[in-house]
Amino acid sequence: MRTSLRLALTLSALIVAACDQQQTVTGGGGASVPPPTGLSYELDPSGLPSQPSGVLLTWQPVNSSNLQSYRVYSTATVGGTFNLRGETTSPSFHDTGVPDVQYTVTSVDVNGFESSNSNVVTIDSRLALEAPESLFSTSLNGAVELDWTDNAFLTNQFAFKWYRVYSASSPADTLCNNDWMLEGATVSPDFIVGALTNGVRRCYAVSAIDTLGDESAWSPIRTDTPRPDARNVALYPVQTNAGSAGLEFWDGTANGFGLVVNGGSSSANFFVTQHADSTLWLTPVAASGTTMQQYGVGPLGDLTSIDFAPDSGYASTSLQALPGNGYVFQVVNGATVRYGAVRVTHVGRDFLILDWSFQTAAGNPELIRAGGQPAAVQTGRTIVRR
Repeated sequence: MRTSLRLALTLSALIVAACDQQQTVTGGGGASVPPPTGLSYELDPSGLPSQPSGVLLTWQPVNSSNLQSYRVYSTATVGGTFNLRGETTSPSFHDTGVPDVQYTVTSVDVNGFESSNSNVVTIDSRLALEAPESLFSTSLNGAVELDWTDNAFLTNQFAFKWYRVYSASSPADTLCNNDWMLEGATVSPDFIVGALTNGVRRCYAVSAIDTLGDESAWSPIRTDTPRPDARNVALYPVQTNAGSAGLEFWDGTANGFGLVVNGGSSSANFFVTQHADSTLWLTPVAASGTTMQQYGVGPLGDLTSIDFAPDSGYASTSLQALPGNGYVFQVVNGATVRYGAVRVTHVGRDFLILDWSFQTAAGNPELIRAGGQPAAVQTGRTIVRR
């Protein structure tokens, strides 16, 4: 577990100072209070590396009844002339906007005399962590699961604080609009973006934040498109229960997903048939424009293991339904092509149980995970990276 370590790292940020040099700020003196000590900072990430949106300065309170306030000074260059930035009665100061390079603080007593300055902190964006090297995605039902390489944490655990996840709309496979927004933050190298619309593609990126608030460059950008799916659907052979033998992935309406239909219906994408040896087979329905193929060789760990529909190899022949095996379907309606997937979880003598998923975005082969498109519902997933 990282929780206790993360807390320790966050607390450590409060005692970090980039420079301990002393220098007189005002030329005054005679104050009856000592200067502040332990000045440190934490940046406000903006989503743009090296361009924070502000800085929070904190220091140890001066324990004196003669204390009136603190004055905060800053300079835009290292070793430059300090100018008054603000005054506060609290042992902290939030400076909004792109921060200056160096800050220091003084104490002011009840008579208006000012102490010498505290230590000077220097904001250095070169301290930022590595960007996450890779970003993966799993398309879910109304959501997208993201996970990425944890190199920012692994290479500098004592400086790591958390990751920030961003998204933007995506009008096409390789395009992202300039409307990036923060989805959230996490200390773990994974995150689920929810409340999404199935069939609508979005772009995603992740950055790493250190204990001083420095933000890394972004991970590679990925696109993903959520899509509907369902678990534990029971189908029966057409020979014994034709009314519950077929599955229609989508009837084109808002709620018409995963419909169990008559195996003889032209709207079914496939139906279950039973051979003379009692084995059960999946048969695509030509009338609905459906062809199919087995996904991979042998059993799959989960429906989400079917990440991307192959672009060729589909046929109208039946395939035996075997426990754990995955099957991909291509549904052609005129010039429109869509893809669905099935993983058989149980095969009995007179019925089978399966999980299914379907991509509503036309032409989008993403069915579960990939470097950018749709996915499946999350239930005991086994993530398989390609």
